[in-house]
Amino acid sequence: MEHKNSHSLEEVHESVSVGENATGWKKILAFFGPAYMISVGYMDPGNWATDIAGGSQFGYSLLWVLLMSNLMALLLQSLSARLGIVTRRDLAQASRETYPKWINYILYGFAEVAIAACDLAEVLGMAIGLNLLFKLPLLWGVGITMFDTFLLLFLMNKGIKKMEAFIIGLISIIGLSFLAEMFFANPDGAEVVKGLVPSIPNTAALYIAIGIIGATVMPHNLYLHSSLVQTRKFDRSFKGIKQAIRYNFIDSIIALNLAFFVNAAILILAAATFFTNGLHEVADIQDAHKLLEPMLGNWAAILFALALIAAGQSSTITGTLAGQIVMEGYLSLRIQPWVRRIVTRVIAIAPAFITILYFGEDSTGDLLVLSQVVLSLQLGFAVIPLIHFVSDRSRMKEFTIGIATKIGAWAIALTIVSLNAKLVYDEIHGWVVNSDNPIYIWVFVVPLAVLAAVLLLYITIEPFVLKGRAVASIVPHLTPAAIKDLPEKQMYRNIAVALDFSRTDEKTLSSAIQLGGKEARYTLIHIVETVGAMLHGDLAEDYETSTDMEYLTRYKQSLEESGYTIATKLSFGSPKKQIPKVVNDNGTFDILILGAHGHSLFKDLVFGTTVDAVRHKVQIPVLIIKDSK
Repeated sequence: MEHKNSHSLEEVHESVSVGENATGWKKILAFFGPAYMISVGYMDPGNWATDIAGGSQFGYSLLWVLLMSNLMALLLQSLSARLGIVTRRDLAQASRETYPKWINYILYGFAEVAIAACDLAEVLGMAIGLNLLFKLPLLWGVGITMFDTFLLLFLMNKGIKKMEAFIIGLISIIGLSFLAEMFFANPDGAEVVKGLVPSIPNTAALYIAIGIIGATVMPHNLYLHSSLVQTRKFDRSFKGIKQAIRYNFIDSIIALNLAFFVNAAILILAAATFFTNGLHEVADIQDAHKLLEPMLGNWAAILFALALIAAGQSSTITGTLAGQIVMEGYLSLRIQPWVRRIVTRVIAIAPAFITILYFGEDSTGDLLVLSQVVLSLQLGFAVIPLIHFVSDRSRMKEFTIGIATKIGAWAIALTIVSLNAKLVYDEIHGWVVNSDNPIYIWVFVVPLAVLAAVLLLYITIEPFVLKGRAVASIVPHLTPAAIKDLPEKQMYRNIAVALDFSRTDEKTLSSAIQLGGKEARYTLIHIVETVGAMLHGDLAEDYETSTDMEYLTRYKQSLEESGYTIATKLSFGSPKKQIPKVVNDNGTFDILILGAHGHSLFKDLVFGTTVDAVRHKVQIPVLIIKDSK
């Protein structure tokens, strides 16, 4: 369903109020939360393989790579948060308003593929964890992950703070598990410190280092962070915005350092357990678990599996939120959350299920590597637009990033894109060399990689060449000239018209005018559905409330210019409840005109419907106008 230009994750937008009178830690803590949901992407099962391989093959010597990756991630995530705080647009929305439509369709497709690849890693991580802990076959574990679809919906209904608390709880399980693992492993402290000094033992270590960096910065996290920071409602003055940027930066520092600790702990565990005992070929999660038990004891193996399950579960929740954000942002398309969740999970489960079924459980390691290559291919398409947007003074005003930050950001982008390009090249080259029939790789994979490279070059250069180009948001508008052409017929004196600011509105208003003519009185009704509106009612002051009132006023002015008598009514909450309440409380309406979208049963399940709920609750005739488009 095409939706008006509103915020992604609209149901929780500005739902957490940061009190103007709050001070000190109370105010800081009100901002804390979004970065913790981001941090789980930096400790997901997709990162574990590279950390284990680095520790088992090269001991502690690649710890500095993890630290450098963490610093890169911190800068990029802080830029993502800045974009969301200042512009009240997430990265996908900013892209839609900047690039041509055809470019955005491609960027959306790449983003969806990246999110599905990321979710694939989470599915496999969860399945492997269940297998290690309960000896459950991997196929069963993959199937069970489908049921966590409804956990996200439950948490969203409880509010964003409850979801953040749940994620922080899972992160705590991961962190405490590896803290205990460190106690069992008893690593060499001096060697750990030496590992923070940059060094590359050999070319094999360079490849592992590239893998670590490539698996660190997740593209979906950049979309997610720019949206999650908008869940906080704060003073929009210069001082308030600056303070929000500072507090979110502190939030990011703490959360990403926790992620660094987890990744470093995995690498240190592998170094202390495998490298020191001459087991240099351990790179598979299952192999690592099998070797932990005889070396460190049963509890170490149990904690390892428990942490893996927690990492998979926490990452899959945030990955699904990112999927909702890119769909709404790039396409201005909103569907029911449970449908979005199932679609994302099915896309991830299908390749995992098929691979395990046909190639066996030992193939999961290769599938994890493939998911990381796909993520690497997409990364530049999120990083480069982000840097463009936060460098744009017309967009960011006085909060545009400085020269030093720009240089650092572009250096990081160049490093990440170059290293990921090498990783992708090496993987494709390996497939061609080792494949019995490489024609399929040349026909399907290579052209896709070339297309990605060309598109990456385009989105890098285009904002420099065409500065200031932006795609205007499409707001429904009826001109007086268009209204004059509408036929008139006097039948009703007092007509209620429910509007949703979609293209159905034109037919709805046309039908109302045909029934009432210029002698009738029309009341235009719209219901604001944000969480803030549901909680605070007519006291809500969120972004959608103000824009909806503006749209309602535009409709009123256009119709009054053509000689119609118009009143407006903005209400708050669920349309299924609020439209009947407005109509019944008024008591003078002769008829209600209600727009529908011509959906089939399936589409009604996907998009939701208010028609049936409303027509059974009002005490006047209801005219339902279908949009056949």
